[in-house]
Amino acid sequence: MNKYAISVINVSKKYNHTCALDNVSFNLAKGSCLGLVGPNGAGKTTLVDSITGIINIDSGGIFVLEEEMNLHSISIKNRMGILPQELSLLDYLKCNEYLSFVAQLYKVDKQQIDNRINSLLRVFGLYQKKDKLLCEFSVGMRKKVAFIATILHLPEIVILDEPFESVDPLSVVIMRKIIIRLLQKNTSILITSHNLDMIEKLCNEVAIIKDGKIIYNSDTKDIHSKIKNELTKETYNSLEEIFIDMTKQEQDGDVIPSWL
Repeated sequence: MNKYAISVINVSKKYNHTCALDNVSFNLAKGSCLGLVGPNGAGKTTLVDSITGIINIDSGGIFVLEEEMNLHSISIKNRMGILPQELSLLDYLKCNEYLSFVAQLYKVDKQQIDNRINSLLRVFGLYQKKDKLLCEFSVGMRKKVAFIATILHLPEIVILDEPFESVDPLSVVIMRKIIIRLLQKNTSILITSHNLDMIEKLCNEVAIIKDGKIIYNSDTKDIHSKIKNELTKETYNSLEEIFIDMTKQEQDGDVIPSWL
């Protein structure tokens, strides 16, 4: 039996003449949480869109739950929960109507739908607003609704693209607890985030992408054993240190202008 929930093999993708992904390869083990981090424009969202079958790749292969992923892989997509960076909610539905619609799409047992929706709305402090239209919700509230919609059907794979962005600190803590609970149920999770501290604490694997290439990939526990200075044998103290070192631009991007 294949031990990988997701296998990305030599994947490349171009938009016009711009290379968004360049021969990318990595695996997500079943029941693991992988954090994908990188600078803005590094290729994270393109990679997520490729893995979830939103866009076609130019070359290489992507296998999800041992089946090759493409635009028409409906049976695989039904076993996934996906939180995109750009939310596409049905704004003129009420919150509970939208979540009920999503649950029915994924064929959640009708007797469980209300309980699942209401319990998660309560946890995120949204129960009193369940009859409000989604277009009346703030950005952070919409992100929380989208997160709930992602996990309602207890998918085998969860993919979260910037899940913590615009979300209040208490709800971030709740998200983290839910992610840990899903991992305990052997759910496989891929997270992209600029919150490097959260990635280091939550994920047992990490990959850094820059200019469409994976430039670092390891178990999170190995971060502190990576050599920073060959002469002194000094090691890195955090994922943030590795990230900054490996994604530095050629210009002095960290030097504050003298006029400030």
